Amino acid sequence: MRRMKAAIKAVASYLPVTELTNEQLAEEFGDVEPQVIWERTGIKVRHIASSDECASDLGVAAARHLFESGATSPDEIDFLLLCTQSPDYFLPTTACLMQTQLGLRTSCGAIDINQGCSGYVYGLSLAKGMIETEAARNILLITADTYTRFINRRDRSVRTLFGDGASATFISAQESEEDLIGPFVFGTDGRGAEQLIVQAGGCRRPLDQAAMIERADEQGNWRSSRNLYMNGPEIFNFTLRTVPQVMDELMNKSGLSLEEIDYVIPHQANKFMLERLQRRMKVSAEKFHIDLEQTGNTVSSTIPIALEGARKQGRLSAGQRVALVGFGVGYSWAATIVRI
Repeated sequence: MRRMKAAIKAVASYLPVTELTNEQLAEEFGDVEPQVIWERTGIKVRHIASSDECASDLGVAAARHLFESGATSPDEIDFLLLCTQSPDYFLPTTACLMQTQLGLRTSCGAIDINQGCSGYVYGLSLAKGMIETEAARNILLITADTYTRFINRRDRSVRTLFGDGASATFISAQESEEDLIGPFVFGTDGRGAEQLIVQAGGCRRPLDQAAMIERADEQGNWRSSRNLYMNGPEIFNFTLRTVPQVMDELMNKSGLSLEEIDYVIPHQANKFMLERLQRRMKVSAEKFHIDLEQTGNTVSSTIPIALEGARKQGRLSAGQRVALVGFGVGYSWAATIVRI
């Protein structure tokens, strides 16, 4: 039976102009070669938001690229979903600011989703639910993060990994006999919250003088409580433990085998970790997307940026099934299948 199903119609992205290269980092750190950074991360360039660029600015730029492509227009959008962990303000909702900046009509709904590395897949699930219950027809899903604002310049454990960026995805109703987005698998384990966190700056621990004090860890990385902290080994173990199980659950739920999936796009966190994950999942390298060389880890935007990149590189074609899996901060994870 043919029904209206949610479908991804177009994806666009935006990366800030300022770049941070491995050569620049090596010169700053003084005791590491650019090639070593590349071998450990798979990253050569990160894009850094300027001091006057916020998440809304990046997201608006990505959305304008989408509109310029002709895929849709501001007057067609009836709901805006913004996924960010670096909002412009505690309140109002950043999505409300973007509604007027983009010229969306005032009958358009707009909400923020405070989610990180799994946020794009969560956003797709919300869009699918709204479209297929006829709460909305044309949804603009934006991801935008400026994680580099949280990073201490002397903390190489995260500074070599993260970059800023944004994406805009147009999701609309389409008549189809089968799902074009879904099914979904979700998971949460808040016991991992302390492993990837900015401790100070919220209501639980407001910024004060103590939060500004910088200290060095055992590896010589400096940070304060207002900076991003990541326990790399724990995040690594969490990923290798969780993601294969999530993909097994997704295959069981979809009634498909991994061999029937044409392409896998995971959260682009770190090349070394993703290569281990690909081997553990026994997915061929040709079907497993790893490409963060020119972007770094852009948190909620890695999957849509990779989706757009894979399409431009000719790796995707109409009708293919693509598995998307996000994982990280929270701990939180989510996976789905989309039809191209």
